[in-house]
Amino acid sequence: MDFFDFHHHQRSKKPGIYNLNFGDSLPESYFSAGIHPNRSENVSEENLLWLEQIALNEKCVGIGECGLDGLIDVSRENQEKIFKFQIQLANKIRKPLIIHCVRRYSQVVSLLKNAEVPVIFHGFNRKKSIGEALLKHDFYLSFGKSVLHDVNLQQFVKDFPLEKTFLETDSADFDLEMLYLKVAELKNLPLKDLKNQIYQNLKIFNIPEIL
Repeated sequence: MDFFDFHHHQRSKKPGIYNLNFGDSLPESYFSAGIHPNRSENVSEENLLWLEQIALNEKCVGIGECGLDGLIDVSRENQEKIFKFQIQLANKIRKPLIIHCVRRYSQVVSLLKNAEVPVIFHGFNRKKSIGEALLKHDFYLSFGKSVLHDVNLQQFVKDFPLEKTFLETDSADFDLEMLYLKVAELKNLPLKDLKNQIYQNLKIFNIPEIL
């Protein structure tokens, strides 16, 4: 069983979920499609139609990454408008949401009260209290390279429910196996058991060969 990369940016990489850039051509692998907060300024009807059409592709397993970012020069109003559209789209086509969130956790959680599908916060590397608050809403968390060196995050991952966990490279250049080995060590689990549970968690995406 291979190391599944929940969220990555390498078109040829398998197995995993490729984050399709807005307007790009389709990859051969499974992918997610969305409008990143930093692209939510001046979004046209044509742009939204593109997303609606691409989201129906059988290889598109999730909507995102989408959400809110407090560090970018895009108005909160525009970010929220596009995020709300994507929540509604995900509800309509029954595909999970992959969330990008930077310094806007309370606002994102408030908007996600309208979500009727599974929700995964990708690249989680924040403090324990935020992670625990997200878990209370039954959200999944995906962890990346920060787990390899952040001691506080390691402690959180150790205690975080495995059935709500995914692992990813995002845009970082490192060997995903190192992350799997580290998480298996933190949880005192055989590597194969960790991999098996990750694949069980993926059932929320209705990927045929995993079901």
